[in-house]
Amino acid sequence: MTDTVNRTMVVAGGGIGGLSAALGLANIGCRVTVLEQAAQFGEIGAGIQIGPNAFHAFDYLGVGDAARAKAVYIDKLIMMDGLTGDLIAEMPVDAPFRTRFGNPYAVVHRADLHGVLLDACRARDAITLVNNQRVVAYENTASGALVRTETGDTFAGDAVIGADGVRSKIREQLTGGDALRLSGHVAYRAVLPIEQMPEDLRWNAATLWAGPKCHMVHYPLQGWKTFNLVATFQTDVSEVGTNEPGTREEVLGRFGAIVPKARKLLEKPTEWRRWVLGDREPIENWTDGNVTLLGDAAHPTHQYFAQGACMALEDSVCLADKLRRCEGDLGAAFHAYQEERIVRAYRVVLSSRMLGKLYHAEGVERKIRNAVMGAKSPDDFYNGLQWLYGGTGLSAA
Repeated sequence: MTDTVNRTMVVAGGGIGGLSAALGLANIGCRVTVLEQAAQFGEIGAGIQIGPNAFHAFDYLGVGDAARAKAVYIDKLIMMDGLTGDLIAEMPVDAPFRTRFGNPYAVVHRADLHGVLLDACRARDAITLVNNQRVVAYENTASGALVRTETGDTFAGDAVIGADGVRSKIREQLTGGDALRLSGHVAYRAVLPIEQMPEDLRWNAATLWAGPKCHMVHYPLQGWKTFNLVATFQTDVSEVGTNEPGTREEVLGRFGAIVPKARKLLEKPTEWRRWVLGDREPIENWTDGNVTLLGDAAHPTHQYFAQGACMALEDSVCLADKLRRCEGDLGAAFHAYQEERIVRAYRVVLSSRMLGKLYHAEGVERKIRNAVMGAKSPDDFYNGLQWLYGGTGLSAA
């Protein structure tokens, strides 16, 4: 087995998945070109939660210390009943959790995490970052594969990695155009300065308030300088939008039944950004010749399991490892990569759908949820999450 793979790779997409893929591939000796559609490399959104499995991947990619420096280490995950204000359940993520899973649970601003990966890529001579290049199509060639962009440019290599997100053009061509599946859920996101966060809600926890057909989440970010706030509700919206302007009135109107202690938080933001949530049905193949998918392009998921970025990081570790183990044989490596990742990634996708129903339960279902969740001990929670947090999900890492 060789540790150096002399391959040239083109990665479509400069988000967390694309940059982590580039870093993993560069670490095994590949030369990588990353194409980003925006005018500059960056990340939108707000906070994300990162489980131990993500930290395993950071370490493999060589950015573990930098990622840890940007994170806030919370004490617990809390679920509250939004109708009564009562505690439903909590899972500690302190020392016993870290001992069990080998790494912490933390929260971080998405832009900070993206910046860690971007800095690491910029420091590597083997990685070339190109912006203002929206990939629209790919082609397998006699010598490898290439992509075409909206500008009419082409970028060729031995292989192409489609890490171009939930609206992936690479996936659209590879599958023949499978439909985006609407969840009927809309997420409103905002980041509050710590001064605007009500003192009685400044908990060192990722806190979820569950309500009928809605829920809200808050947790600290950026060294406790800010708080992340996400308000999600069910709607009959028919189109999927990303990072749209949202209105305070719509948020407040959907959370009228929530206890004042939680609802008052929704009155604080002066600016909301709106995401209409969707995913796609699982597919059995991510690969076409010398082209394969990664991250949201392969397995877009809802936010409820807090694993979208984590799965992309795991994909990147797995892809690099399989290419190294297959000594640069792209066909063998891509097959081994997707065989190892498909069941795990889609288990997250399907579990996220179920969690959305759990969070939004009402009537008798709400009472059952509260009783079942409230009866769980920390070990019960840990045992249920062993499959997810117990490793990267990779046979090699």
